[in-house]
Amino acid sequence: MKEFIKENSLRFVAVACIVLLALALPPLAYSQGCSLCYTQAASAGARLIRALKSGIFVLIIPPLSLLGLFARLTYLRRNYFGSSPSADDSVTDPAP
Repeated sequence: MKEFIKENSLRFVAVACIVLLALALPPLAYSQGCSLCYTQAASAGARLIRALKSGIFVLIIPPLSLLGLFARLTYLRRNYFGSSPSADDSVTDPAP
């Protein structure tokens, strides 16, 4: 029982560290824009800025959809390969 609690507490700490790291990284991602894109977007009107935002939104839909589909298939088949074979499924090799 103590090992179970210790394992779960370590898992909780690991997940908490990953979440904190993910929350800390977005400010670094904002600084990755190139100067040409930044100056073009800054000099553009409100209409072009709205078009850029909607284009970014449209471009993110397919990867997120594929990620969701992959996660669902992985979840549904999580025990497919890990199950132990039963006695009926075992293959016996004939003696040479």
